[in-house]
Amino acid sequence: MDQATPLRKMVKLESQNRLRQKRLDAKSTVVTANTPRVIAITSGKGGVGKTNVVGNLAIACQKLGKKVLIFDADLGLANIDIIYGLQPKYNIEDIVKGTKELSEVIVEGPEGVAVIPASSGVQELVHLTEGQKINLLDEFDSLNDTFDILLIDTSAGISANVLYFNLAAAERIVVVTPEPTSITDAYALMKVMHHQHGTKNFLLLPNMVADEREAKAVYENLSSVTARFMGGISIEYAGFIPYDRNLPHAVSRRTPVICSHPDGPAGAGFKTLANHLIKQRERQPVDGSIKFFWKRLMDVSFG
Repeated sequence: MDQATPLRKMVKLESQNRLRQKRLDAKSTVVTANTPRVIAITSGKGGVGKTNVVGNLAIACQKLGKKVLIFDADLGLANIDIIYGLQPKYNIEDIVKGTKELSEVIVEGPEGVAVIPASSGVQELVHLTEGQKINLLDEFDSLNDTFDILLIDTSAGISANVLYFNLAAAERIVVVTPEPTSITDAYALMKVMHHQHGTKNFLLLPNMVADEREAKAVYENLSSVTARFMGGISIEYAGFIPYDRNLPHAVSRRTPVICSHPDGPAGAGFKTLANHLIKQRERQPVDGSIKFFWKRLMDVSFG
């Protein structure tokens, strides 16, 4: 029995116990206080620690009693696997092709965090037939009753795939560092999403900063520029993750820093961030469930 067997059984049982509907009607679905949140973790450029944020934030939320699922949408890289020390046999492409069920693909990481591994085959989601869309939505329908939070680890940049997953999510956390190129690229990402797709709300997470003063300086810098050139956009300060010299060692050991050094600077930062996000539950958008995420994922178009 591998480490993911109990999780797979839970997901499969939940799926079997539900009446499988072939089409989803968004207007008929009522969102309750228990509706899962769908949060994309994204960045304008690589190298800002985005995947580390996803992996450690998921564990911090799990420790607070939330059942967390990570969807690794960082196509072709599968960095969550590295951070968690996983070696998955299957990935999202197997679900798209219909060769495996969700219960066979999902794997379990530290502290019980669930992971849907990445694959370049995720790109095929924008080209699915109607029948494939229905089957895929059917597979993910049970997740609404299994998880509290879905974290999406997107690729970096402003490619179509990055926008694809950011637009489908209900909330977006933009990870940025104090480096000028990171700030510039984060601005570019928000600009494209705002001007081309009407996205107005973002959470900003300064990462690898010296202290809160530097984090606030990064936030105020971006906020002032966006207020000047993008009226109507809202950037909320999500907190910050301080630089932690233990982080590189944790990555090399394929262990999340919140597990290896829970009371270190970064570990404390992730705990604070998790508390902040959970306390904002009342601000959940009315279309923020996992079911709606997958429906929007099928419907997003860049034509």
